[in-house]
Amino acid sequence: MQPELSIVMPCLNESRTLAACIKKAQLFLKAYDISGEVVIADNGSTDGSVEIAESMNARVVTVSTRGYGAALAAGIEAAKGKYVIMGDSDESYDFSALSPFVEKLRVGYDLVVGNRFRGRIVPGAMPVMHRYFGNPFLTAIGRLFFSCKECGDFYCGLRGFRKEAVRALQLQSRGMEFALEMIVKARMHDLRITEVPITLSPHGRDRAPHLRWYQDGWRSLRFYLLMSPRWFFGIPGVILLVCGVTVSSLLLPGPISVMSITFDYHTLMYSTSAIVLGYQSILLFIFAELMAVETGLHPLGSRFGFLQQRRTLERCMVIGVTLIIVGVVLGVIAARQWSLAGFGSLRPALTIRFVICSVLFLLLGGQTFLAGFYFGLINLVAERRTRRVSSSAEAAESIPD
Repeated sequence: MQPELSIVMPCLNESRTLAACIKKAQLFLKAYDISGEVVIADNGSTDGSVEIAESMNARVVTVSTRGYGAALAAGIEAAKGKYVIMGDSDESYDFSALSPFVEKLRVGYDLVVGNRFRGRIVPGAMPVMHRYFGNPFLTAIGRLFFSCKECGDFYCGLRGFRKEAVRALQLQSRGMEFALEMIVKARMHDLRITEVPITLSPHGRDRAPHLRWYQDGWRSLRFYLLMSPRWFFGIPGVILLVCGVTVSSLLLPGPISVMSITFDYHTLMYSTSAIVLGYQSILLFIFAELMAVETGLHPLGSRFGFLQQRRTLERCMVIGVTLIIVGVVLGVIAARQWSLAGFGSLRPALTIRFVICSVLFLLLGGQTFLAGFYFGLINLVAERRTRRVSSSAEAAESIPD
């Protein structure tokens, strides 16, 4: 019979604490009469950790690819239980107090995350900077970017989940981002998420933890930004575009004075640059959304799926050519102004406005024209995916019962 629960612990030279963690996990399974197993995902230990695990009848999975995420991914894949609870093997988590996780999983939750801040943090268990700044700040960003209000501690390493639900997420990270990716993708796929309060104790290692404060903090922020094109490309792009259009509209008729400061075509050049940059950022947002869907980073059903249609290329070409024509006409008007002056000195405050607008429409037209071909490429990728899915479905239907 399939065991109900697998308790998975990543391990890299944890001989000082591993035995205590395994013993607590086994006592928990026995005390609550849960059919289960303890799986040690060893990431290359050389201190006897493997021998300790084997002597205590824990199942050892050897993982050659280095990294926290790689060890967990292999351990989860090898786990036989319907549910999996994962946690570090350094005695910072109490494996004898896992009943809240099991209870939540049994009532239908897909992912149950521990929350150290709602529970108890034993003095000395978490550095002050992590407790009051780093963890709350990065968790707040994660909650904001991905609308994940159910989780208040993105970095808690003790969590339980339905194995098949998390397996379907196809987690790719092999480093510390693995835990973040699990929460982010679970939210994107609308899995049922909840949290339970837990106790965090000081680790029992005789060495510094593998965590690197500033480097891992940047890796977390980098992961959030890459997984959320809306916040990295979309929202900044809209802000730039709106500000650029507003300022340009005010300055096109002529200079504007605010108190003793006069804003003229010099400011207009910056505002039109903001329009170009904002438009480009919005296009990158759409590109990133479509590519994330096609590569499996985001679930199917992007709001920009209509841009994968075949006609999108032609539509973008028409819009792009129209914008380019407007830019050329404005350029001709500027050249006409120059010719009327005998190709001599001009009134820059007037002529430069035609030139700036001409360049603006030429750039926007060129960007739109090129974007159309990118959408055409995405269309080919999407069609290939659709054919592959259809072929798989037909093959599955042809298999006799």
